[in-house]
Amino acid sequence: MRLLLYNIRYAVGGGASMHMPLPGAGYVLGNQTVLPDITRFIKSVDPDIVGLIEVDTGSIRSRKVNQAEKIASDLGMNTSYETKYGSRSLNHMLPIVRKQGNAFMAAARVHGESFHYFDTGIKRLIIELEMQDFAVFLVHLSLKYRHRHLQLRHLYDLINATDKPVIVAGDFNTFWGENEIYLFMKAAGLTSANTGSVPTYPSRSPRKELDFVLYQDGIRMLDFDVPNVKHSDHLPLVFDFDIA
Repeated sequence: MRLLLYNIRYAVGGGASMHMPLPGAGYVLGNQTVLPDITRFIKSVDPDIVGLIEVDTGSIRSRKVNQAEKIASDLGMNTSYETKYGSRSLNHMLPIVRKQGNAFMAAARVHGESFHYFDTGIKRLIIELEMQDFAVFLVHLSLKYRHRHLQLRHLYDLINATDKPVIVAGDFNTFWGENEIYLFMKAAGLTSANTGSVPTYPSRSPRKELDFVLYQDGIRMLDFDVPNVKHSDHLPLVFDFDIA
């Protein structure tokens, strides 16, 4: 099977154009030419499962287009998505921000998805995708170091309660790369597919390893790649695997 992980930055693009006419203006104005490019790239990879971080689920920035539903429809996949903030978050009152989420897509019929939430941090969503022989968790961890480690503790408990081999994929915001999550990985029995610690951010000149695909025993890695595409400020990760 093939898993694609991609932080698509709400399809606003990865270059300087999103800072015109003012710094950060692209986060509000959007860029309607980027989403088709992202869709074509995903189609070229031909994944069985797609984990997308930073998806616009229908704000004025995306012209009310739910990017998860649009990509899934164009690719003939099922999708499961949710906003990143807990139900009591003030972010649900903010235009644009309240439509910011993460999404799974799967070619095969999934057995079910569950939405969990961290107890701390602003970005709290955890999507659990249950397949027949394994489970996948999609996360976008906090920018704050202390919050990240409280979130990792919560994530460990979820993994430990799962009776199938687990894959954890997402943007971990680890400014010190794998070293920052080493103890979490050891405790949860996880191995990074990115054995060479290839940096994934920023896409124009990657220096930091922020994005990870981690897997447990029972999952066998066949191949791994970090394609050099610049539709976002992050590079995508492609993980080929089977069940051991």
